[in-house]
Amino acid sequence: METYLLDWANLLLRWLHVIVAIAWIGSSFYFVFLDSSLTPPQDEQLKKDGVSGELWAVHGGGFYHPVKFAGAPPKLPEHLHWFYWESYSTWLSGFALFFISYLWSPSVYLIDPNIHDWSPAAAITSALAFLVVFWLAYDAICRTLGEKKNGDALVGALVLVLVCVAAYAATHLFAGRAAFLLVGAMIATAMSANVFFWIIPGQRTVVADIKAGRPVDPIHGKRGKQRSVHNTYFTLPVLFAMLSNHYSFTYTHELNWLILIGMMFAGAAIRQFFVMRHGHKLGRNAHPWPYAAVGVVALLALIVWLRPAPVEAVAAPETVGYTEIKPVIDQRCVMCHGEALQSKNVRLDSPEALKQHAQTVYQQVVVMKLMPMNNATGLTEAERALFAKWFESGARVK
Repeated sequence: METYLLDWANLLLRWLHVIVAIAWIGSSFYFVFLDSSLTPPQDEQLKKDGVSGELWAVHGGGFYHPVKFAGAPPKLPEHLHWFYWESYSTWLSGFALFFISYLWSPSVYLIDPNIHDWSPAAAITSALAFLVVFWLAYDAICRTLGEKKNGDALVGALVLVLVCVAAYAATHLFAGRAAFLLVGAMIATAMSANVFFWIIPGQRTVVADIKAGRPVDPIHGKRGKQRSVHNTYFTLPVLFAMLSNHYSFTYTHELNWLILIGMMFAGAAIRQFFVMRHGHKLGRNAHPWPYAAVGVVALLALIVWLRPAPVEAVAAPETVGYTEIKPVIDQRCVMCHGEALQSKNVRLDSPEALKQHAQTVYQQVVVMKLMPMNNATGLTEAERALFAKWFESGARVK
């Protein structure tokens, strides 16, 4: 019953997480596009009102005319929309997923004894520390260097180094699958913390100053814009980290930390292309295609590097039935998929049950090599070949 309820919690939380993440990423991408696409206002009244940029757009059968004020608008509207629930909901649902999937069963998901053999408590504490320490280090970099001359470039370089160090450390402490997700969660935590600690408080200060008739300090807008821009560059790297658990050839590689860094770098470069593509300040003959080219070249290099090497055929009988495969299942599988425990509601300790899950077993054991998790029971290539022959022989129950 516990496994059944955890599966439902995982499903519903994952569904919620995707929904609110789409809302957050969508609004983030839109406002970055909007800032990049604004042109100086043509109307003299808009200029007098302090409008620094405007955009005309058509969508859904209607025309839209958003404008941006350089400082405070002449008058605050009665209804002012705030963008923060998307960020907070995404982080809370994501952390809940991380808790029930990884922190709830650290011995299965967090710990790979072949990488680092430590206690569940130590693994959980260290995983949570990654989230906190990265935010503190990133925030310190932004606060100390972000407002200096050429500060954005320096901050970007140092954050890149910080992510590389974190990726190397995570993949040398945790199971590969968990390490990739943890690095993504670490960056996503910084994104949501940017909203919670900087963007929204700065906006609240500005609104309070306008209502009180006090001069508005432009530093709040500059800081909020800086953190918002950081968030948009973090987005594609985080999305890759979250999706990577479906592709074992990335996180099981012996140099998986380089793969993680390479994919995140490619994502950030491609995001830069889209950010600049809408900018009118580039000039008529300028185009940000080099950023897209760099991202695509990085991806192609990874594809070539990770191409599978020729594998020597593993000897296996021409046909394999349940009798031949049962000893392997008893030794490698039933401790998680037997009478005492049916992980993911999958039971493999009878011919009929194995037949029922034949397609899943073949996919997880032979094709993707995801099971056993972190190969904790030491399934050999010869044994995987037996599973393949069993499935190809018609998944026989005798």
